[in-house]
Amino acid sequence: MKRMLFLTSTLMCVGFAAAAQGELNIVSWGGAYGASQMEAYHKPYMALTGIKINSIDADNPATPIKAQVEAGNVSIDIADVEPSDLVRLCDEGALEVLPIDELPDGADGTPAADDFIEGGLYDCGVGTIVYSTLIAYRTDTGVAPTSSADFFDLEKFPGKRGLRKGAKYSLELALMADGVPPAEVYDVLGTPEGVDRAFAKLDTIKDQVIWWEAGAQPPQLLADGEVVMTTAYNGRIFNAMMEENQPFALLWPNQIYDFNLWVIPKGAPHKDAAWEFIKWSTDTQRLADQAGFISYGPARKSSSPLVGLFKDGKTEMGPHMPTNPDYVADALTTDIEFWADHDIELNERFNAWLAAS
Repeated sequence: MKRMLFLTSTLMCVGFAAAAQGELNIVSWGGAYGASQMEAYHKPYMALTGIKINSIDADNPATPIKAQVEAGNVSIDIADVEPSDLVRLCDEGALEVLPIDELPDGADGTPAADDFIEGGLYDCGVGTIVYSTLIAYRTDTGVAPTSSADFFDLEKFPGKRGLRKGAKYSLELALMADGVPPAEVYDVLGTPEGVDRAFAKLDTIKDQVIWWEAGAQPPQLLADGEVVMTTAYNGRIFNAMMEENQPFALLWPNQIYDFNLWVIPKGAPHKDAAWEFIKWSTDTQRLADQAGFISYGPARKSSSPLVGLFKDGKTEMGPHMPTNPDYVADALTTDIEFWADHDIELNERFNAWLAAS
């Protein structure tokens, strides 16, 4: 009864917002991930409320937020961002502080504050998915890598590598491949010697790297045979395997955990309607629904038991989730505070390194 009362109250609020405001501009990452949001959230919400949702793709949805806020001309109502960008933008006053205590309880009655996985709630953001950046490779080359160290072994595994163009993920992967245990990565990376060590490891493959910036690029690089291995978002590779029958596989050891979260830019034109959408789309069932379209783990604990089959009606999604217990023992969880503090300096170092011959 409590859940029904909440939904009824929410729909009354949403109906008023819809009549008054009519549409929402939601910026996300596009590709298979954007499609999963469209199917799990946007289409059902439009049918339920009559609000029109304009889905806008960006290589990084955080990028336009600061510029729009500073210009006083905000058109984004909701954006899907990474935690490090969330923390930075929230600290700069570019995001709305959200009434987190208004989020619905889990379907099992667990208060939202306890139901979200640690790292899934912030003053300015609400988590939707847990994803991982990890190594993907072709299965038709005859040899399969078994560790992150193999990514850097050009003799045993010849061929081009794909890496995200930026310090984040690249430096962590380099240190783990160089023997640093996941639990010690950020301690090491927090020292000048550790940073030097990471870049020295990257030096060993620098001339064999194809750098990517958008999540859709790694599966395309693999499909085209331009690389034999690449870092990638697990959901993008899963989608290529399932939808396009690509001969790909994922290397789960040393996966790097992270969240994606909804935020509302400061001065969003439809702030109230945006918040109603966020509350609805991050309840237990909606987060479980998204996992049926892409292999990202739901940010709520109460959603996991409701995760079932892929949209093909036959593939169990549990074994493809980053949160699968079999995969988490040697995983690295992204240290959000570390990147909020060091993002600028490490990316300046990365860009200078990249530009050097």
